[in-house]
Amino acid sequence: MAARLFPSDHELPELLVGPESVTWRVASDARLYAVMLYPLLLQVAHPTVGAGVSDYSDFEKRPWNRLLRTIDYVTLLVYGGQDAVAAGRRLRALHKQFRGVREDGARYHALEPDAYAWVHATLLETYVAGHAHFGTPMTSDEIERFYAEYRDLGRLIGVRENDLPPDWASFRVYFERMVDEELVRTESVDRVLGALGHAPPPVPIPRALWRVMRLPAQKALRIGGLGMMSPELRERLGARWTSADEQLFRVLGAAMRGATPLMPQRLRVMGPAQLRMRRRAIERGPLGTSGQLEAAA
Repeated sequence: MAARLFPSDHELPELLVGPESVTWRVASDARLYAVMLYPLLLQVAHPTVGAGVSDYSDFEKRPWNRLLRTIDYVTLLVYGGQDAVAAGRRLRALHKQFRGVREDGARYHALEPDAYAWVHATLLETYVAGHAHFGTPMTSDEIERFYAEYRDLGRLIGVRENDLPPDWASFRVYFERMVDEELVRTESVDRVLGALGHAPPPVPIPRALWRVMRLPAQKALRIGGLGMMSPELRERLGARWTSADEQLFRVLGAAMRGATPLMPQRLRVMGPAQLRMRRRAIERGPLGTSGQLEAAA
């Protein structure tokens, strides 16, 4: 029997997360804004995802919209409760129309299970790796709980139960294989890297965090995102990285991890406030009932 695409109504209470979950506590730490370029590059380096972004987004006019929509999507998925259920179905429905030809000549569809699950996988990786370097590193038990919770949230958007590995250890094997065998330098990768020198990203980083970072938005995003990658992947994607960049990445990480005792709860869990602030924009966007047909996450 084929795996169910969306969870049944009686499964939803077990999938949605609340304040008692690890996901609720780790998914909106303000320091994670420093690594938001990382999942974006991992996504568009996948030939299918990169082609879809190139073909169906207005990246040239608004290069950072995908980043902002990803933040909106994650915030709604984790902190939106029942609203996340309908938004998840709308997200998958939006992707039905995204199809075309990849740069390598192969035909693609945005709902290819491997590519669709990969987008969710990049966020899983980013939360764990991002907290390890910039935030509050998770314990092994917290990582396992987080992985199970966030993997289950993927079912709300139509990532089937077997599309991602069952536990963190097997996810690491899957993730490394995807990075080594599937990711390439696409046109969308070049566009993302090129956008770093233009308009600053529309990311609402609190002033207190800027005082710790002491960097312009573009540079902080570049250092945080590229620093999370292996040297081999940076080279494959054509991303310039120097010894000074590496030193800054390490210093910035140490400073932000060291800020943990000073951070108020409202900066460690920004999601509920972020959702209230962005609610109207989300409703008007691809995840809302009045959204336009454009790639959202």
